[in-house]
Amino acid sequence: MQLKIMPKKKRLSAGRVPLILFLCQMISALEVPLDPKLLEDLLQPPTITQQSPKDYIIDPRENIVIQCEAKGKPPPSFSWTRNGTHFDIDKDALVTMKPGSGTLIINIMSEGKAETYEGVYQCTARNERGAAISNNIVVRPSRSPLWTKEKLEPITLRNGQSLVLPCRPPVGLPPPIIFWMDNSFQRLPQSERVSQGLNGDLYFSNVLPEDTREDYICYARFNHTQTIQQKQPISVKVISAKSSRERPPTFLTPEGNASNKEELRGNVLSLECIAEGLPTPIIYWIKEDGILPINRTFYKNFKKTLQIIHVSEADSGNYQCIAKNALGAIHHTISVTVKAAPYWIMAPQNLVLSPGEDGTLICRANGKPKPRISWLTNGVPVEIAPDDPSRKIDGDTIIFSNVQERSSAVYQCNASNEYGYLLANAFVNVLAEPPRILTPTNTLYQVIANRPALLDCAFFGSPLPTIEWFKGAKGSALHEDIYVLHENGTLEIPVAQKDSTGTYTCVARNKLGMAKNEVHLEIKDPTRIIKQPEYAVVQRGNTVSFECKVKHDHTLIPTVIWLKDNSELPSDERFTINKDHLVIADVSDDDSGTYTCVANTTLDNVSASAVLSVVAPTPTPAPVYDVPNPPFDLELTNPLDKSVQLSWTPGDDNNSPITKFIIEYEDTMHEAGLWHHHAEVSGTQTTAQLKLSPYVNYSFRVMAENSIGRSLPSEASEQYLTKAAEPEKNPTAVEGLGSEPDNLVITWKPLNGFESNGPGLQYKVSWRQKDGDDEWTSVVVANVSKYIVSGTPTFVPYLIKVQALNDVGFAPEPAVVMGHSGEDLPMVAPGNVRVTVVNSTLAEVHWDPVPLKSIRGHLQGYRIYYWKAQSPSKRNRRHIEKKILTFQGSKTHGMLPGLEPFSHYTLNVRVVNGKGEGPASADQVFNTPEGVPSAPSSLKIVNPTLDSLTLEWDPPSHPNGILTEYTLKYQPINSTHELGPLVDLKIPANKTRWTLKNLNFSTRYKFYFYAQTSAGSGSQITEEAVTTVDEAGIPPPDVGAGKAMASRQVDIATQGWFIGLMCAVALLILILLIVCFIRRNKGGKYPVKEKEDARADPEIQPMKEDDGTFGEYSDAEDHKPLKKGSRTPSDRTVKKEDSDDSLVDYGEGVNGQFNEDGSFIGQYSGKKEKEPAEGNESSEAPSPVNAMNSFV
Repeated sequence: MQLKIMPKKKRLSAGRVPLILFLCQMISALEVPLDPKLLEDLLQPPTITQQSPKDYIIDPRENIVIQCEAKGKPPPSFSWTRNGTHFDIDKDALVTMKPGSGTLIINIMSEGKAETYEGVYQCTARNERGAAISNNIVVRPSRSPLWTKEKLEPITLRNGQSLVLPCRPPVGLPPPIIFWMDNSFQRLPQSERVSQGLNGDLYFSNVLPEDTREDYICYARFNHTQTIQQKQPISVKVISAKSSRERPPTFLTPEGNASNKEELRGNVLSLECIAEGLPTPIIYWIKEDGILPINRTFYKNFKKTLQIIHVSEADSGNYQCIAKNALGAIHHTISVTVKAAPYWIMAPQNLVLSPGEDGTLICRANGKPKPRISWLTNGVPVEIAPDDPSRKIDGDTIIFSNVQERSSAVYQCNASNEYGYLLANAFVNVLAEPPRILTPTNTLYQVIANRPALLDCAFFGSPLPTIEWFKGAKGSALHEDIYVLHENGTLEIPVAQKDSTGTYTCVARNKLGMAKNEVHLEIKDPTRIIKQPEYAVVQRGNTVSFECKVKHDHTLIPTVIWLKDNSELPSDERFTINKDHLVIADVSDDDSGTYTCVANTTLDNVSASAVLSVVAPTPTPAPVYDVPNPPFDLELTNPLDKSVQLSWTPGDDNNSPITKFIIEYEDTMHEAGLWHHHAEVSGTQTTAQLKLSPYVNYSFRVMAENSIGRSLPSEASEQYLTKAAEPEKNPTAVEGLGSEPDNLVITWKPLNGFESNGPGLQYKVSWRQKDGDDEWTSVVVANVSKYIVSGTPTFVPYLIKVQALNDVGFAPEPAVVMGHSGEDLPMVAPGNVRVTVVNSTLAEVHWDPVPLKSIRGHLQGYRIYYWKAQSPSKRNRRHIEKKILTFQGSKTHGMLPGLEPFSHYTLNVRVVNGKGEGPASADQVFNTPEGVPSAPSSLKIVNPTLDSLTLEWDPPSHPNGILTEYTLKYQPINSTHELGPLVDLKIPANKTRWTLKNLNFSTRYKFYFYAQTSAGSGSQITEEAVTTVDEAGIPPPDVGAGKAMASRQVDIATQGWFIGLMCAVALLILILLIVCFIRRNKGGKYPVKEKEDARADPEIQPMKEDDGTFGEYSDAEDHKPLKKGSRTPSDRTVKKEDSDDSLVDYGEGVNGQFNEDGSFIGQYSGKKEKEPAEGNESSEAPSPVNAMNSFV
């Protein structure tokens, strides 16, 4: 509620009188406020708030709604007149009135016609304080009549002639919109030559052959009913003439040299001139004795129409249109007269007076002609209304003197002339009301420092209250002359300072009482641009960056926008904006200009500008790239309990853009000197809202990072200590495990100092048996990580929880975990232990599970102890070695691998819990069956002679059963590394020495030797040896198997018989070499290594063999070495792991037999073949090489 007085100011005098506003009651009046709460108990005459327009055109296809809404206290009742007489809506079933409203709804959609309800309607809203009336509402249904049927003759004319196609649309309500189209509903093109007039006719200044068509159609669109009517098509045919005679302009409309035009004030004045001629004339407009108004003048229809909007009396005068072409010019003068329907100069305003006061209602209007003013009271002409001694009418003014409550009424002022009327309602409400302050209590005003502050105190009361202001809760009335008090109650502080912040009290008083209200004033720091954009000269194609760093009050949120030449930035992806920078990439000449940074807050704004100049590129030295300089100027703002805003200024990026900032913090209270990672933000940000934990003394530092690396840390910020709070989390890793059978050890991972959130960190430890009905037992302990509960039953489940607390309060309710009291050793051994032997090295054990109660702890599994019975000699020398296998969980069976064949084993089973093992089950005994033996422990070749070799060996170290026999296989190796036939020999198991006789002299043999049990053959051991040649026929003494025999043999190359023999066979050797060469090319001859890989003895399983001392055998032509493993140890002993030799893969079949002493009787068959599994011969054809081997 505001005072209806002039907005002048009153400045308090320097005499320090109380700051009190006295409002003159003689010339002032109050307006009834619209505050709903205030209206609840305040009587008020009716006021029309909404009504239908004076000229109300309705759609006849829809229900008629005539609006009339009003307010008042008590709520008004409504009545209507129609055509000047009372309209009784109860007698018309189609008419209803909306509840709580005066709006009429006439239901014509079900029955009835709109024309029936045409007329002039007026609404009256009435309560005990008066009656308000609406305008006269003229209700008319819209009309969209059809075109009158007419027969249109085709129009034929010559090229160059003028033409007018009449439209003459039917008269509708409201008038239709006219346009011309063809049969395809395409608008006909218009130009300076062809255009549509204001009356809808289509004018041709001159026709052309292309104007020929049969579908010139005029359409009328009636917007109110959304219908379009179509005229019959007009056919126009233009006949081409050899030459068209040019002519000067003449007007098609308006006719003659002069015409008159009348228009109402405020409407749009439309003047039209359309001329014909050849060539097409051009139209010009002037105003005689004046100029056309610049901002209100528009040209339409190719300048053939002049429009002046918001026309006033000053626009009256003579307007001249000039039509001109090459042959001449003509003009037409339009005399314009602007009339005016009544318009307000001062409409009457509502009056609220207290008893005995005076007031006036003023109703001033103007128009052309001047309107007549008439007054009504409560809808009745004042001349016939009841007399009121406090009222005096003087033309357009009513003067009230010494009003009483009965003087309350609603007055209507009617200003009318021949062009219309104005009707205004204004009430006089006589009230006796104590002061009320309408400004909301505790309103907060925020003002920038050094700017004016305006504190509102809107008030209401009758009589009119006086206003007084105070500062502070117990302050005295304001006396300072720095304050200004406005007549509407507003207090102005012309230059607000920081010390202006505070609470201000407004007090309103009149003779009926007093009211007061408090408002609050906050003074904010002004927004400043602390780093302004700077003038830049940039080469074309480069990138430029303008910086605009803003500092503002921490309680305000700024927005920064950039302008170019005081307009929006171009919509170009080359322009990118972040908080502090405008970056323009690939700069061009068009980017030159002034760039302005504007920072806005809700209270103020600042700006700064810089000029960008773009120049041609010049060679520049290569930039130096480095890590950024450290950020600086760290500042903490907007401190809250759990957050703070950190801002900083970036250092130089050293030619590599900063990609991110890393923020670290130091907790000087709990971990002084130790910096922790806190957050990372984009390289374009210079502020970050940091989340904080309670009871931490924070200090922050910032590092910048670019593609080169990370900067040094900034200087540390100021310290910020957050308030203590209750812990936000509880300890983790809570467990309950007993260390003894009668205790429960509760452990947890304690909170660190950062997580404590306050002083006095402790823990509330609670426990109870899971399956019992006991209540929780709790104890509060210091900042430790363990608590022991004694006297518990053995291995009982407990529910446990550990809650953190400090001096402020408790953490949230912790989660409950389950633990167990201490374990004890199991009491019962597994029963029904059963052993099933799977094979010679594997057995399966089964047992029955132990009852859970007797385990007395967490079942870890079952453990099997097993051991092999020792021989009497070993049993005396060492203790029994027991092996252990553990099976996790509740398994009741398991496999024992890696057993030794042909052995006697004993085992037992025990259950295992977290405390240890329980008692052992009864021992179970089982035997493993025989297995294949290991290789013989050694193999030596002794006493080599010209035709015999003696083998000595040691039995297998692991016979794995009872040996049944030995198997010896051997075969010769000739000088070309090919293998001779393989001989297989069985030797009784009780033998450890065997002599082979009838061997070839000076021949290398390879031996394969292995033992057998009833389970099969064991691993083999191999050896090589050479028979000797002695000049005296005396066999040489024994030599080691690892040395070549040449050092002890006679050089046969010096013997005569050998020379003769060699000469005899030279020719044969030559032939054989040729055959060998051919065969070798076909693959018939190959190195020993390749033969070893290609052939394998099916009865022999070769094993790896270490290097021996025999020299390597190689092919004479390819020099391919014999397999490295073919050498024999120097002591002629072969270990089992060295028994592999590749020559075994090249065995040949043999025909012959053995004597009892193992000597060989017979000869080689001369066939090269694989050794059959059972000694069968191969059918392979003999080769020359084999023949040579036999010869040698």
